[in-house]
Amino acid sequence: MDTPNRCAWAQQSEIEAHYHDQHWGMPTTDDKTLFEFIILEAAQAGLSWHTVLQKYEGYRHYYCDFDVQAVAKFDQAYLDKMLLDPAIIRHKLKLSTSVKNAKVFIAIQGEFGSFAKYLWAFVDNKPLQNEVVDYRQAPVQTDVSMALSKDLKKRGMSFVGPTIMYAYMQAIGMVNDHEVSCHCYDGCRRAGLDFKLPS
Repeated sequence: MDTPNRCAWAQQSEIEAHYHDQHWGMPTTDDKTLFEFIILEAAQAGLSWHTVLQKYEGYRHYYCDFDVQAVAKFDQAYLDKMLLDPAIIRHKLKLSTSVKNAKVFIAIQGEFGSFAKYLWAFVDNKPLQNEVVDYRQAPVQTDVSMALSKDLKKRGMSFVGPTIMYAYMQAIGMVNDHEVSCHCYDGCRRAGLDFKLPS
């Protein structure tokens, strides 16, 4: 079977190819998924995404399948246990921050009805459609990611700088940054054009 044409960054390994094909850039309104990527993008800060993907199962285990209510209740003893296990990225500040971020996430859900309603308002509830020829042409941050970052920081989140937030926007489909030659580009574009927030 011929290998599909993928964005160049996703051709480095099977684990990246799978993530790219199954998840990256597809618009989602599922709060559980949106919280998952808040955790994973913060963990990736200063590291490669490949490293995060390699440790994904460790994160899924320790973060209770990304249950935001459970994460908000993590105590210091549990965080200390996490720090001993190489199944995840052992970074003390990132781990403690994830608990704080979970609490802010829950507060946003309470204020807006869902995190998705809060988040998608930053792009007027429609995914942004770029026409990237080479993935290196994609921006690392935008006015939208800077506004999102500023607001989340104001609400008390950390590890949500504008570059991290742009990577987050790419991951959860707020922006379609697949290369136009990529086999996923058209599917994500169609999903974006048909996108509607749940009422």
